[in-house]
Amino acid sequence: QVQLVESGGGLVQAGGSLRLSCAASGRTFNNYTMGWFRAAPGQKRRIVAAHRWIGGGTYYADSVKGRFTISRDAAKNTLYLQMNSLKPEDTAVYYCAAGRANSYLGPYDYWGQGTQVTVSS
Repeated sequence: QVQLVESGGGLVQAGGSLRLSCAASGRTFNNYTMGWFRAAPGQKRRIVAAHRWIGGGTYYADSVKGRFTISRDAAKNTLYLQMNSLKPEDTAVYYCAAGRANSYLGPYDYWGQGTQVTVSS
């Protein structure tokens, strides 16, 4: 059974940092595009960052450029999102996803259950 399990969320003050992890099991995602998405209260889920395995390259939403860094450890089958200089508007449920398409926009075939990130002002 394929699973993506996020961890690392929590409550942090504005200006602080968190590192999210997404542990994959059930198959290797070494040739998948993997990404982080978030859904703020009352809003649709939006892409935050993504990494393409084939051809490499990363994508960041404008709102997180320079503050967030996506990375992956192929040996551990784990995706990370380092979040620095957090702002209250970063408050959301964060999801990781994996897709066979070589595109940041997906489609994404597998999704985690999400982890809550709350940034207090």
